[in-house]
Amino acid sequence: MVDEIVTGIYRIEVPLPKNPLKYINSYLVRGTERCLLVDTGLNRPECLEALRNGLAELNVDMNQTDIFITHMHADHSGLVGVLKNTGNRAYASALDGNVINHFGREHWDRLATCAKHQGFDPDLLETAITRHPGFRGGNKDMIDFHFVSDGDVLEYGDFQFSCIAAPGHTAGHICLYEPNQRILFAGDNILNDITPNITAWAEHENPLAEYHASLDKLEKLAIDLVLPAHRTQIADWRARVAELKHHHELRLAEVETILRQGEFSAYQVAARMSWDIRCNSFDEFPVPQKWFATGEAIAHIRYLEEAGRVRRTVNDPIAFFKAV
Repeated sequence: MVDEIVTGIYRIEVPLPKNPLKYINSYLVRGTERCLLVDTGLNRPECLEALRNGLAELNVDMNQTDIFITHMHADHSGLVGVLKNTGNRAYASALDGNVINHFGREHWDRLATCAKHQGFDPDLLETAITRHPGFRGGNKDMIDFHFVSDGDVLEYGDFQFSCIAAPGHTAGHICLYEPNQRILFAGDNILNDITPNITAWAEHENPLAEYHASLDKLEKLAIDLVLPAHRTQIADWRARVAELKHHHELRLAEVETILRQGEFSAYQVAARMSWDIRCNSFDEFPVPQKWFATGEAIAHIRYLEEAGRVRRTVNDPIAFFKAV
């Protein structure tokens, strides 16, 4: 399905099979000489077919169409290797572009080591990795990215897009902002009827603090239209940002309440948190959802830990936490 959002900007709906996100909004910016495709979908035949059909409907030649990847997640970057050719460029941040180029087994083994340290059930680790959408639908090629940084400008026809570094959902998440038409390609930074997943898997990360800072940064911009990467457009994006901040305040309070009841690993905290999923208990969660839930629990614990509201009681081989 292809929709014209404003003159020169089109949305191509790319399905995400067997994924609760349902689909990704891939955007095509039509310039005078070249076009820009924002995000791609998973490296799966269904995604490629839908995207190619949309591009064909718009009469787009990929030799004259560059690719912008907002962040590393496979539903956004999975097809970049298929679409990249000698006639076009692929843009991404250095942080996320380098991860996209190293989605091999070593990458997943490092994540598994961290997950084990956070108490994730070791019997489920292999399943969590091999069923992860990034493992199954990620880019398979080495991409010669043109790395972009905060403040860089990309021009396509009458559009002048400023790159806005907005970490949190990933460390290298980049939004595109068109100041003249006051349009923001938000990636997964601001979503309408679902909440961006904020997870942590490395000891040095505090992604929730980065995410709050990114939302504060975007609120300073003059924006009339926010184009999210998933689901529907956002009628009142400032109200939605307030809702997202409030959501995480509630999550932090919930995690802190759990950790007042005893010493728990992040996996045990995730099992005690409330989730919008049709299962009677955490034991019934599909393994990939246990993985995402644990990552989110880690992110909130890390935020509380750095704020001095939670402390580690044991750090080896499994980290346990307790409210101060």
